[in-house]
Amino acid sequence: MDNTFLSPYFQQPLALGADIVIHSGTKYLGGHNDVLAGFTVVKDRELSEKLKLIYKTTGACLSPMDSFLTLRGIKTLALRMERHQENALELALWLRNHSRVSEVYYIGLPDRPDKTVIDSQCSGYGGMLSFRVDSPATAERLLKEVKLIRFAESLGGVESLLTYPYRQTHAEVPEELRRRLGVDDTLLRLSVGIENIRDLTEDLEQAFQAAAGQGKGNADEMVPCAAG
Repeated sequence: MDNTFLSPYFQQPLALGADIVIHSGTKYLGGHNDVLAGFTVVKDRELSEKLKLIYKTTGACLSPMDSFLTLRGIKTLALRMERHQENALELALWLRNHSRVSEVYYIGLPDRPDKTVIDSQCSGYGGMLSFRVDSPATAERLLKEVKLIRFAESLGGVESLLTYPYRQTHAEVPEELRRRLGVDDTLLRLSVGIENIRDLTEDLEQAFQAAAGQGKGNADEMVPCAAG
């Protein structure tokens, strides 16, 4: 099971019956978009010894500096995850009430039909959400106009990052499959950071106003940032 999005702080898959858990340590565990890392966690001692032999003989393990950066990030994991979650829930509720947003996807929303299952498996909801806007033009304009929030493809860091899956993470997925998965040109993914929530909502609102023709800029000039 991939537990990157919730991290060990909000979900513990081994306790739920998983045999192998993987994490992109680049994301929430590191938390600062300054390290590339990955982890495999197992509960079987024999399998653990096999993995240990692989990384000791092939060198498929972290350098001392990357290990230091990850350990530094883990020291604040609990504090960060609580803030990510607090901000994400407030943003999800705020987006739901916005006239240019048609749908919001966040596992912490109280009226989700699968809420009972979620709460039985997780102690929290994390900082990842997605939402649909009223048109592709609005989506592209938002990406250009946000200022505090970065237009970038990574996730899980202290900074809020806005991503356009249709052109970025899922760009190579066949169109038919992409649409069947719900990844169309009005969908945006937001990795909610730990900034002040008022700053985040104000940044999104000014970007929405620009998308409505109240700001300046050309959506055709979108250039994503590098993060993580």
